[in-house]
Amino acid sequence: MTRPTVSILEQALTCAASSRTISNPNPRVGCILSDATGKAVGQGHTQQAGGPHAEVMALHHAREQGFSPQGCTAYVTLEPCSHHGRTPPCCDALIEAGVARVVVATLDPNPLVAGKGVERLRKAGVDVEVLPPDSAEAIASRELNIGFFSRMIRGTPWVRLKTAMSLDGTTALADGTSQWITGDAARTDGHAWRARACAVLTGIGTVREDDPMLDVRLVDTPRQPHLVVVDSRLETPVTARLLRPAVPRKLFIYCAIDDAAKRRALEAQGATVICLPGPTAETAGKVDLAAMLKDLGQREVNELHVEAGHKLHGSLIREGLADEFLTYLAPKLLGPGMGMAALAPLAALSDGPALQFGEVDRLGDDLRILARVAGHDAFLSGSAVQRPA
Repeated sequence: MTRPTVSILEQALTCAASSRTISNPNPRVGCILSDATGKAVGQGHTQQAGGPHAEVMALHHAREQGFSPQGCTAYVTLEPCSHHGRTPPCCDALIEAGVARVVVATLDPNPLVAGKGVERLRKAGVDVEVLPPDSAEAIASRELNIGFFSRMIRGTPWVRLKTAMSLDGTTALADGTSQWITGDAARTDGHAWRARACAVLTGIGTVREDDPMLDVRLVDTPRQPHLVVVDSRLETPVTARLLRPAVPRKLFIYCAIDDAAKRRALEAQGATVICLPGPTAETAGKVDLAAMLKDLGQREVNELHVEAGHKLHGSLIREGLADEFLTYLAPKLLGPGMGMAALAPLAALSDGPALQFGEVDRLGDDLRILARVAGHDAFLSGSAVQRPA
């Protein structure tokens, strides 16, 4: 792999990042077209679902600039699709355009593609290079699409728990007061993380106590994420603000105890009510959270952004369903109050879930810490991505 290939793929990854808040539930993909001299003549990234994919956008851009794609090389951050979904196959668009070569950062985990795109291009006489799964560009592409890879490989979204707390671990005072522990920069950043998610999840306790909207307001976004509420006994008030969004979006309410009258009232307000009771005597009366994640995966949710209370956070952690922690740490000491998660006392230090720190950044006076549960991102490893023969 030559340096120019790497450099152009880095540009394609920058393009792909531009679709972070746009493409859901499709993956975030970037494409650069270059001519025989290595000059970039077209670029593009995935648009909103149902709109053009990165390859088609790059072909359009090249033609708009007066360049023919004939004989060009397409550098794509994810394997071009080979099936008819919301749009026609990108493989066909590249083949029909006369592209001579395609460089792919990583294969698509979608079973409908998964090497078939590369095979189709090669059968059409296109020279295809797939980077090694452990190359920096392949890793970066999978990381950018962590939710999509999670849904395709595990069948469930990537679950990210967001918390804002003081240095001594308090997320709210004993009376529930939590606005505002962190500063403006951290709150704006939190909205950016909401914007990239397919859905935002909260619990009925938060709905009753705060009556939140949980939409994206502090950053620009072309779409609002879906909203998910864990509400075991269907106690969501029909007057709740989340039932009256400023911009239409889907609302899924998961319950454990169905009530026909309450269900009808909520559905009349536009909500979708799903009853998923716990499968055991111990979990009776509670929502089966694992089944909920499976259901959300089937509803094409890639990244699930959780902003809930310490009880729901604790349940997700205890059941091994939380993948990543997005924690904003304020330089304050607030004393006794509510913590990040309601967890039972441990018998030994080794019993606690092992985390791996990722990014640590300064946002105004606060810190943003990203930490993952060890092993939960194994599906992103090179060994989980098979290369075509």
